[in-house]
Amino acid sequence: MPITYDSAAPEKTNENHRILDQFYPPLTQGTTRRSPMRELISTVLSHRTTHADEELAYDRMLEAFGDWEGVVAAPTAELAHAIRTTRWPDTQAPRIQEILRRIKAERGEYNLDFLEEWPTEKGMQWLNDMPGIGLKTASLVLLFNFRKPVLPVDTHVHRVAQRVGMIGPKASVEKAHQVLLEQLPKDSLLLLNFHKHNYWHGQKICFFTKPDCARCPLKGFCNYYREHYGPATAEALAATPTHWDLAWGSLPH
Repeated sequence: MPITYDSAAPEKTNENHRILDQFYPPLTQGTTRRSPMRELISTVLSHRTTHADEELAYDRMLEAFGDWEGVVAAPTAELAHAIRTTRWPDTQAPRIQEILRRIKAERGEYNLDFLEEWPTEKGMQWLNDMPGIGLKTASLVLLFNFRKPVLPVDTHVHRVAQRVGMIGPKASVEKAHQVLLEQLPKDSLLLLNFHKHNYWHGQKICFFTKPDCARCPLKGFCNYYREHYGPATAEALAATPTHWDLAWGSLPH
């Protein structure tokens, strides 16, 4: 039976994971997008920026300055120009340089592999102490690169969680990290899939404007759907796809 509108948030969160884990392709334990240093710096560049523009900024930065030492030594204005496809290059350029300086000063090299051996809380605190590194960036690095049991919440995951009713309508992105993590098993692979599946869902179905509710497999217990269309009918549920069809387009990175 589908979960009802008044179900508790943890029940919805677990049902969300069960359904999206079947709807979207599963990720495996070996899935890693990129190296820890690249994950960290690229995520800084990605704030309010498309993936294509983030990638272009990262590539231009290293083409212009060669390596992390060159990025640190570069005139800040020239670094800002190299990453100009990002949303706030004049803010991000000095921030990236300060992050790199602190990593080198504290660790003796531009390398984050030591985080694998650190407890999750210690690693999270160390990353959060860096300028401009918030919960999302720190969680992405720790989950994707080191399989720590944390949950990144970006704008897409946050939007899906609010609309479905996994978190409260006024819960901030920062609060959502804590609330959602408390509702899920502390299993890094499950958390990786929960993050990516809800990220894809926000990107491809649960749009900011005009979400594609007809295609959404969560409509049976989604607050947004009920508020806009009423309770999901048996006909609407039967007509809902059960798997992502690649004919609809490729999934984001």
